[in-house]
Amino acid sequence: MSVLIKPIITEKMTADSELHNRYGFFVDPKANKIQIKEAVEATYGVSVDKVRTMNYGPSRKSRYTKTGVQHGKTSGFKKAIVDVAEGDIIDFYSNL
Repeated sequence: MSVLIKPIITEKMTADSELHNRYGFFVDPKANKIQIKEAVEATYGVSVDKVRTMNYGPSRKSRYTKTGVQHGKTSGFKKAIVDVAEGDIIDFYSNL
């Protein structure tokens, strides 16, 4: 099971990483905080102080077409915000 799916690279998370040393990741919905902490420490070689998780459910959508109403939903996901120890940084752009 791969715990970390991909990092969150947005303007808000980039500013948060520069100011408060926090990084965001999309993670496996079944992963807990201890597994996320161990995966980040093993992958990036930093020490993690705190992990916060958010579980997002699917949002339901409906469309009106010629043949009738089509119902569907988006997929749910889980996000983790990781606080890294002072002095450690994670560089997502180093291996491009």
